[in-house]
Amino acid sequence: MRFGFFIPQGWRHDLTEVEPKAHWDVMRSLVRLADTATTPDGDFAWSSCWVYDHFHTVPAPTDQATHEAWSLMAAFAAASERVRLGQMCTCMAYREPTYLAKVAATVDAISGGRTEMGIGAGWYEHEWRAYGYGFPRAGERLLALDEGVQIMANMWRTGSSGTFEGKRYQVDGALCYPQPLQTVAVDGKPVSSIPLWIAGGGERKTLLTAAKYAQYTNFAGDLETFTHKSTVLREHCANVGRDFAEITRSGNFNVLIGTEKEIADKLAWLEAVYTKHTPEKADAELAGWRNAPLRGTPEQIVETLQQWKAAGLGYQISYFPNAAEDHDQIATYAREVIPALR
Repeated sequence: MRFGFFIPQGWRHDLTEVEPKAHWDVMRSLVRLADTATTPDGDFAWSSCWVYDHFHTVPAPTDQATHEAWSLMAAFAAASERVRLGQMCTCMAYREPTYLAKVAATVDAISGGRTEMGIGAGWYEHEWRAYGYGFPRAGERLLALDEGVQIMANMWRTGSSGTFEGKRYQVDGALCYPQPLQTVAVDGKPVSSIPLWIAGGGERKTLLTAAKYAQYTNFAGDLETFTHKSTVLREHCANVGRDFAEITRSGNFNVLIGTEKEIADKLAWLEAVYTKHTPEKADAELAGWRNAPLRGTPEQIVETLQQWKAAGLGYQISYFPNAAEDHDQIATYAREVIPALR
């Protein structure tokens, strides 16, 4: 199993206690932590660090900062040397796929070939409408995801979009130079491309798109749901002639690690933040945290993740509360959880 964690960027009200002029320093320090932290046996702990692709805060829009994902990707690329860099996940319709392919290839060049492309259909209706994107029905958003992924893959693999006449996108000869520095395996052969993480668990369309094009998926829920969706993905792979084993399944998890008192302190911090900034949504957010599957001592979290690993989870991405100030929880995870599962 491989591991990553989210850098606080403001979207989840995780920079509200930090002066705006210090936001970048906080984010950069955590990227460098991800880049350099090791386990007790001397291996690098973290394979990747991540941001969200959103413009407005959750669980409700507020006047608190939410830093833009791809701007951060370029900055993280320049501020680090080893750790891989991703977004979970980029909304397909927020940027034309031709433009997004070009942006991602440039970040790949800056990073020396360390970019991950998390991509999904998008869901945050308020944000869509506020930024003038409308809010198409789900089928149209999923169509955009499927067509957009094809266009990006073509541009990365060949340097050109070619002529694509889809229902949502029509492009003709959009060039993508430089091409990505890294490669992925397609039909057993390496081709120039950025790894695609298709995010979402929609069984009819999203997981079908993943079966056709993804190197990684990203869905979780509870263990039963993860197992069921893995079965659906396997069936889609069989139907399209794809080797199911080529796709690594990942999941994002809220993490509350420590003693009972340490966890209570983290929950108190979350309660204070949500009550202050989104009081009408605070109870629902806190309920989700209190029921987080990765809650407890390091030993308890290891035991839980072993069950997920047995079900096929190959990559786990953590979100730590108050990571801007509390680096100890990240260090504990690297020291006591990661070595037991790697």
